[in-house]
Amino acid sequence: MVSSEGERRNRFESVVAEVYDPLQRYLRRRTSGEDASDALADVLLTVWRRLDEVPEEAVLPWSYGVARRTLANQRRSAARHLRLVSRLETERPVVVDDPADSLEDPELATALATLPAPDQEVLRLWAWEQLEPREIALALGSTANAVSLRLSRARNKLADALTRQDPSGTGHIGDGNAEENQR
Repeated sequence: MVSSEGERRNRFESVVAEVYDPLQRYLRRRTSGEDASDALADVLLTVWRRLDEVPEEAVLPWSYGVARRTLANQRRSAARHLRLVSRLETERPVVVDDPADSLEDPELATALATLPAPDQEVLRLWAWEQLEPREIALALGSTANAVSLRLSRARNKLADALTRQDPSGTGHIGDGNAEENQR
C-alpha cells in the first residue's frame, strides 16, 4: 500500500511510464484512434483509482485486463447508442404542446406569453403547480423573499398585459355608438 501522497504519485508515474506505450498500441490495434485515446484515459484513471491493487510484478498484464474491460464497456455503450438511435428513428415524434396553449383562456395565454421566461416560470410554479414562495425558492435555487418579490412583480406584469388586451379596461365603451355613450 502506498502511504504518502508523494509516494502515490511516484508509483503512478512509474506505472504510467511502464504501460503507456504498450497500452496505446494495444488499444489502437483494437479500435479507432479517438476511441483508443478515450479508452487509454479511462484505463489510466482506473490505474490511479486502484493503484494499491496494481501488482508490482504484473503491472502490464493487469493494465491489459483493465484495457480489455474498458473496450468491452465502450462497445456495449456504442451498441446501446445505436439501438437507441434506431428506435428513435422508427418511432413517431412526440409533439409537446406549449403549456400556454392548454390554457382555457386564450387572452391569459397571450398575456403570459408576453412575459419574460423567468416571470412565466415563477407564475407557473405558483399557479399551476400550486407551490408556496418558499417551495418555489427551493425549485429555483433562490430565497423565499426574492421569490415573493419576483412573484408579486410577475403578477403585476401579467395583470398589465391582460389590461392592455381588454378594451373595456381602458374606460372606453366600445359599442361604436358615440352619441349613446355620451348620454
